[in-house]
Order: sequence, then C-alpha cells, then structure tokens
Amino acid sequence: MFTSILNSATGTLTIVDALICTVTSLVLGFIISMVYMAKGNRSKNLATTLVLLPALVQTIIMLVNGNLGTGIAVMGAFSLVRFRSVAGTSKEICSIFFAMAVGLATGMGYISFAIVITIIVSLVMFLLTKFNFGETKAEERKLKVVVPENLNYTEIFDDIFEKYTNRNTIIKSKTINLGSLYEITYEIELKDKNKEKEMIDEIRCRNGNLTINCARIGGTEEEL
Repeated sequence: MFTSILNSATGTLTIVDALICTVTSLVLGFIISMVYMAKGNRSKNLATTLVLLPALVQTIIMLVNGNLGTGIAVMGAFSLVRFRSVAGTSKEICSIFFAMAVGLATGMGYISFAIVITIIVSLVMFLLTKFNFGETKAEERKLKVVVPENLNYTEIFDDIFEKYTNRNTIIKSKTINLGSLYEITYEIELKDKNKEKEMIDEIRCRNGNLTINCARIGGTEEEL
C-alpha cells in the first residue's frame, strides 16, 4: 500500500522531506523528458520544461496542502495568466499531463507511487513509440488538387488513380479563389511510392497545371 512521507496532521514540512520530494520530482521529470525525446520530432524547450515541471507542480502542491486560503490565492494568480502559444501535438500534451501527474504525487508525498507510475507509463510510451503504434503506412498520402470550376472532378482522375494507387477516397472538397476553383482533398495509397512524381505529372495535365499538394498522412500538424 502506498503511503505519504509527509505528516499532514501537524501541517509542518521538514527540510529533509522537501528535498526528497524535490529530488525525486527532478529525476522522474528527467525520465519523462528522455521518453518524450526517444523518437520523432521534439522541442528543446519542451524537453527542458518536462524536467522542471514535476518539481514546480510539487512545490505548489506542498504550499497549498491543507491551506484553503492559499489554494484560492494560487488559483486566482494562475487564472490571470494567458497562454498564447500554438497548440502542441497530442504527444506533447500527453507528456505535459504526465509530468503534472507525477508532480501532484510527489507534492503529496507519495514518492513510491510516483516512481511506480513513472516507470509503468514511461515503459508503455517507449514501447508504443518504438514499434510505431498507430503509424500510417509509408505509401499513404493526402493529396490536394486544385481544379477549374468547369471540370467534373468526381471522375476525371479515375484512370490515373487506378494506375498508381491501391485505393483513393475524396475526403473534402471546397471552393477557393472566389468560387472560380475547387480544391479537392483525397486520401490515397500508392502502389509504388517511387512513382509519386509520375502520378503528379499526369494529374497536372488534367487540371491545367494548377496547384497539387501531396504529403504523408499524420505529420507534424497533428494536434489533440
């Protein structure tokens, strides 16, 4: 059974207990940061933040613990802060919540619980990343084609797609340039990824050499 090392009955905090919790938070934060950086795109600033975040959350929890007035004051202070950064990826948001959860555990003195949770969740995250869980196939693409308004886009590229793709689906269509053009978005799976350029060249001949965008599905634009 997990127990807290802090004596909540007296409402006092010893230097030794505070140091144990802080050092544990920093070590666990470093582990979380290393798991976040294991594979894929990563941010240096976020990696540093993940190391420090558990210790900062732990400090706040220790200061607020058992004191209603302090808790209300801290809540009011944080409500004045406005975050104007762009939204992160789902992996980044998950890592931040992970670090905050560990900070909450160490802030309440549950050191062993924080260590166990960090080990289990870090191991699962590492394995999911290592084995590319949920990753799309290398041949899958998101294709955006701009066509004139007088062109029937529903069937005009069928023979090209039959030649170069295993499957193709229209997922979105919209008008652009004051309605004079259509932008059609497809999800396709290439038969041979080395023939992507040949496919695009044939599509260009059909759409009047207008803009064509072909990219892998699920890139850095993914957000939670």
